[in-house]
Amino acid sequence: MNDHPVIARIRLNPHSRDVQRDLRDATQMHRTVMRTAPDGLGDSPRLQAGLLYRLEESDTTSTLLVQGNHLDPTRLPANYGNTEVKSLAPLFSALRKGLAVRYRIVLNPAKRERLPLQEKNKRGKIIALAGADADQWWIRRAADAGLQLHVLTPTSHEPVRPRRTQAPTMRHSLLRYDGTATVTDPTALTEAILTGIGRAKPYGAGLLSLAPATAP
Repeated sequence: MNDHPVIARIRLNPHSRDVQRDLRDATQMHRTVMRTAPDGLGDSPRLQAGLLYRLEESDTTSTLLVQGNHLDPTRLPANYGNTEVKSLAPLFSALRKGLAVRYRIVLNPAKRERLPLQEKNKRGKIIALAGADADQWWIRRAADAGLQLHVLTPTSHEPVRPRRTQAPTMRHSLLRYDGTATVTDPTALTEAILTGIGRAKPYGAGLLSLAPATAP
């Protein structure tokens, strides 16, 4: 088991029944990913383990990226896939103000509904954002995370509907953003990479991936 931040790239075995089940069911995927975290982490094991993940699918392959502080991919089901694990330490060491990067992230852009003043003691429902509203949401969140965006290309994902929930109509609308950016605050960016960005982290959102890029 690794006790420092790492990223595991798991090329999923399409013949595995566990994989087939998880690709159909976001709740089961979350449970499988949680198996890579150690036991005994208390009431918030995902937070304690710093566990984030993202599913990347093409016409021929499905790859699961899993990030965490305490990550043990050997606890995944047998024949689940081929796994490569890399330390995030080199990435954090390379971050500096002015660095040009390419990024990828799956997000759940959303805001809480504003209620009339007479209902200020109630909590408004969460409203999914789309189009330009979602783009502006990501621009603001990226700035808070220490990134100045230059290019942002959105790709819609299938909405995630958690199973066995108190609200059967609940769903998370997901967007993948790819693009280029400049690092403005390495400390804030390191924190954003470690803790994730936005909502729906248990369902494959929030994991920010970076790679060096030419200057914009």
